[in-house]
Amino acid sequence: MYKIRMRTLYHLWLSPSSRKVRIVLSEKKLDAELVVEKTWERREGFLRLNPAGETPVLVESDGMAISGGQVICEYLDERVKEPPLLGKHPIERAEVRRLCQWFDEKFNAEVTRNLVEEKVMKRFLGLGSPDSAAIRAGKANIGMHLDYVGYLVDRRSWLAGEQFTLADITAAAHLSCVDYLGDVPWAAYPSAKDWYARIKSRPSFRALLHDLIPGVPPPPHYHDLDF
Repeated sequence: MYKIRMRTLYHLWLSPSSRKVRIVLSEKKLDAELVVEKTWERREGFLRLNPAGETPVLVESDGMAISGGQVICEYLDERVKEPPLLGKHPIERAEVRRLCQWFDEKFNAEVTRNLVEEKVMKRFLGLGSPDSAAIRAGKANIGMHLDYVGYLVDRRSWLAGEQFTLADITAAAHLSCVDYLGDVPWAAYPSAKDWYARIKSRPSFRALLHDLIPGVPPPPHYHDLDF
């Protein structure tokens, strides 16, 4: 008897791109088997799916593989119309994509890499001790980004406008990784904290709050919906 293959997401725990895909799948009410892919092992089967050797990779039930967090999220938004996560009009979609790029590129370079990669990924990759200068830079840079989140949500209901969108998902995916390490100074940025608390309370986000990275426990507030 032919066995139907289930949709599968190859991901890493503290990969913001992987996390945003997980949130979108949940928002769209799409089931997927989650497979942790240890990318540093350079597994041949995974490299056939994505020669870049990076997560996330979504494999549909027909075997089609799609790589890249933003690419997968936009594919899912086009395939499943409700709820719309990119916006309904060109100007809205442009703003959503601008903010996705802001967090996937600027925040990632200035904060995520300096904190998550230095504190966690170096351990798995066997690249030596964390770079203390990079960690200091990440902690110094995050304040500007939290200020920007606060600026946006003080003027809009959500980051990109009046609707919850992929911009909020992308920003929260990055911040959740940093928050897992206890490196987000929420108390100094109340507007950003209130926005993040709203996202933490969404059912689509709760699975992330139960992630446990071997040997790296999160701070107590990480699971708390009210901080």
